Amino acid sequence: MNINLFQTRVWKHIRTTVGLGVAASLVASLTGCSSLTQPIDGVPAHRLPPEFFPAPKNNLVPVDIALLSLEPPRDYQLGPDDILGVYIEGVLPFNPPNTPPEPPPVNFPEQDSTLPPSIGYPIAVQDDGTLSLPLIEPLEVEGLTLDQVREKIREAYIDNDILREEKARPIVTLIKERTYDVIVVREDGLGDNNQRSLQAQSSEFIRGRDNSASGGLVKLPAYKNDILHALVETGGLPGLNAKNEVRVLRASEADKRKRAQFVRDFYASQRNAMLDPCVCPPELPPDPSILRIPLRLPPGVIPNITPEDVELQDGDIVYIENRETEVFYTGGLLPGGEYPLPRDYDLDVLGAMAVAGGGIGQTTG
Repeated sequence: MNINLFQTRVWKHIRTTVGLGVAASLVASLTGCSSLTQPIDGVPAHRLPPEFFPAPKNNLVPVDIALLSLEPPRDYQLGPDDILGVYIEGVLPFNPPNTPPEPPPVNFPEQDSTLPPSIGYPIAVQDDGTLSLPLIEPLEVEGLTLDQVREKIREAYIDNDILREEKARPIVTLIKERTYDVIVVREDGLGDNNQRSLQAQSSEFIRGRDNSASGGLVKLPAYKNDILHALVETGGLPGLNAKNEVRVLRASEADKRKRAQFVRDFYASQRNAMLDPCVCPPELPPDPSILRIPLRLPPGVIPNITPEDVELQDGDIVYIENRETEVFYTGGLLPGGEYPLPRDYDLDVLGAMAVAGGGIGQTTG
């Protein structure tokens, strides 16, 4: 072959190869892809062990909210602080002989009460569960129904020869049921009489979260002193920027001592761990004395929620915690920022880029 022709073909091949390399480098720089020029020595995500990934949320099923409420008894059972309306002809009120009896007073319930109008003079059930009436010893009425109390009053006045059997016709009604004072603390922003929509709440969470707590003291009537009624009174179920759980802190002295001992044990373990410079101090584990009731569970998991769990007593605290730490960050070729993770579904990389306002075609070097 002619040597000049051979040299010409070789130089043409070299120029073509170099040109393709430069073009590839130029395209890579224009599209923002740096893996060709600055390869990263890392582990692919699909090769990481499962413990590096959070539990999936797409398949979680909401818990039946009826489990958060108490089933009221068929007939109201009396207890301390109930206020009864009692009328006993000739005794309450007292009527002199040969005078017509006075009609019983009619009591109308409070505006937010679901009780019907009642008849009789107000008599409160004492702290020891007794009912004090004129001319007889106090009667044990705790746990009894209105019909049972009515019959017990009738028998007491007949047995004490105060009323004849045909005249003993007492009237017993319920003027006001006993209530339980419960504290509700919410960090989801739904405690202001439920005036804000979930969309507005979610927008606040994205713009810059306000974690100030709302809520307050709630008076719950008997047999409505449960978690569901406490939440409804303060805005409803936890909002989008709250965790999918409800915490209950019992007010009893025993539970307070358990929580205090838990904190002391934790800080003692931290001090012991800090003595060894090679050991990382432990994180604060969940407090076993605090009742946590999940609101979403995996399919097939039956929630272990008992009536004792959802029943609230005086001084108990219902706590709705925010999820301010459930965020993801963007940077590099995406606009830098901090964004909340969805509460009820999983977010993939493309979805995160869309939330951040970027995309594959928009990345630039």
